Amino acid sequence: MRLWREAVLLLYNQPRSAAESEQGVLDEVKAVSEALDRLGVPFTQASLRALADLPAVLSAHPARILFNLVETLPEDSEAANRVPSVARAFGRETTGNDAPCLSVALDKAAAKALLEAAGVPVPKGFTIPQGELPLPRRLSPGRYMVKPLKSDASEGIDHRSVVEWPGDALAAAVRRIHRKMNQPALIETFVGTRELNLSLAEMNGKIEIFPPAEIDFSAFGSHRPRILGYSAKWRPRSFEYRHTPRLLPAPLSEEEKARAMALARSAWHALGCRDYARVDLRMDETGRMFVLEVNPNPDISPEAGFTKALEAAGFSFEEFVRAMLENAGCRLGLPLTLGRSKPSSRGADELRLRRSELCDREAVLEFVRRTGVFQPHELEIAREVLDDALRDGPGGHYQSWVLEDDGQAVGWVCFGPTPCTAGTFDIYWIAVDPKCQGRGYGRRLLEHAEREIAARGGMLCVLETSGRPAYRATRGFYERCGYRLEAEIADYYAPGDPLAIYIKRLTVPQATLG
Repeated sequence: MRLWREAVLLLYNQPRSAAESEQGVLDEVKAVSEALDRLGVPFTQASLRALADLPAVLSAHPARILFNLVETLPEDSEAANRVPSVARAFGRETTGNDAPCLSVALDKAAAKALLEAAGVPVPKGFTIPQGELPLPRRLSPGRYMVKPLKSDASEGIDHRSVVEWPGDALAAAVRRIHRKMNQPALIETFVGTRELNLSLAEMNGKIEIFPPAEIDFSAFGSHRPRILGYSAKWRPRSFEYRHTPRLLPAPLSEEEKARAMALARSAWHALGCRDYARVDLRMDETGRMFVLEVNPNPDISPEAGFTKALEAAGFSFEEFVRAMLENAGCRLGLPLTLGRSKPSSRGADELRLRRSELCDREAVLEFVRRTGVFQPHELEIAREVLDDALRDGPGGHYQSWVLEDDGQAVGWVCFGPTPCTAGTFDIYWIAVDPKCQGRGYGRRLLEHAEREIAARGGMLCVLETSGRPAYRATRGFYERCGYRLEAEIADYYAPGDPLAIYIKRLTVPQATLG
């Protein structure tokens, strides 16, 4: 059933190349189109190869609201930023940020000036126009970051971007930006040892600031600069990509979290953001924080940091998409609203716990993968365990159950008796679809597993997980469910990756005691 009669145009740019940062927009298009389908919103899609295509596209599509996923166009670095203005000239409205915010955020020097004027701490820096080199008298000895003035997605940034002065590396880094990126270079004082990011969105009439995330650089050692360069974001086979897990929520004190959120809000207002944005910060050993960049209209593909933060805050992607449409409708003066019942408010009779079936296989493996926690070899083990459970059925070793919501498996738990023990059971796997996290589904699965174990005479449940910072949220969940950390074994999974063993003793029903 259609819940909203106002049609939407899903607008995006055709990737100009096979570069990973260019192709990423297609993942966003898929995610938003699927959300619109689930919301019952009628929509059409159109892509741009150049800004000059936009008038013809708007003339051919009567939709007044454009879900804007145009990130880059070939004319110049500013072309994509003009889409909201052109749309408004045709009486249309776009989701996301407006042209002035997009333009000033792209120009890192201009953004830095606005932030500094608003009292937001930023790294000191200056711009080197093409063909010029930094003058030694302008620089104090120290460490610097050299990056393109007008690029996003970490383009032009790698380990060579962090340099020491005095030395030849700084001039080489500037020349590299001038030559390869064909634009001025920005030199900034290199600040902090920890990198944080905070995602913000206007939802239901208020600015929501989602839990801070931190990039875990612990595997980098002392010889690699702790930065999130192009490879870390876009090249899955690179060391940087595989060793920069996201810690969400970031391991911050309440005071540090409050300061980070206050800075993010100040940065949002300083640049005139609307709808959604991400703010990147660095924090040094003394706790001082600096805003590096404000990213209006950040990546909203399923694996992106913004989407993960949205889920960590308890919002579904559909709720986000709905809010963006309503914001745009409000700017047009259209009284457009979608139904506001949240999946999390479903009654118990609308959720179903049942044994896993073959038809659940792909859904379970997919949402286990999308949790973003497990390594490829761990995902292969999950597949093997699930396949064994499906093959052997209730009489097998692995007892596999799913939580079904509206006919779709959204949670999975798998447990079985521990070999060579009496009454001890291992809970091998528990996972919830990221879009459904924060609704109590994980606790429901775990409690069901405990009841099943107790009914089989089990007296002790054992959970094993990693002691790495990336698993902090997982360990916190176990502890909230009554599990106690019983033992840790250092360097168990790999150097620096300890094993954490959690246990919970059960009360066995009298009927099982004979």
